[in-house]
Amino acid sequence: MKQALVALFAGIVFGIGLALSQMINPNKVLSFLDVTGNWDPSLALVMGGALLVTIIAFNFISKRNRPLFDDKFRLPTRTDIDSPLIIGAILFGLGWGIAGFCPGPALASLGINFLDSFIFIVSMLAGSWLQKYYTTINKPNE
Repeated sequence: MKQALVALFAGIVFGIGLALSQMINPNKVLSFLDVTGNWDPSLALVMGGALLVTIIAFNFISKRNRPLFDDKFRLPTRTDIDSPLIIGAILFGLGWGIAGFCPGPALASLGINFLDSFIFIVSMLAGSWLQKYYTTINKPNE
């Protein structure tokens, strides 16, 4: 129960941050991505601030023996760069550039931009399902 409350609180703080920084506004995001046109660099400050907080917090947190609400840290172990990772990153970037949304801001903007956010989220979930289905039917026989 404690983990769920902490997750809820973190999600609310994250959503408020996305709203205050205007990252839930697809036009603001698209203006940030339009480096050859009417570029709006303000989201770079938001991302830079988030990166700075993460670097400082990670430095302190990584010195702990375990997280506050779990028995061990669960960090990624893979370090290889393979084609699914590269293709996924390209598709994520294309989707972000076309729609002006990525998953977190799309969820946070459901209350103010319902139809566009809903279409994005349904499309994202459909794409995830298709990828899982494709991977399942193309597994080599074991």
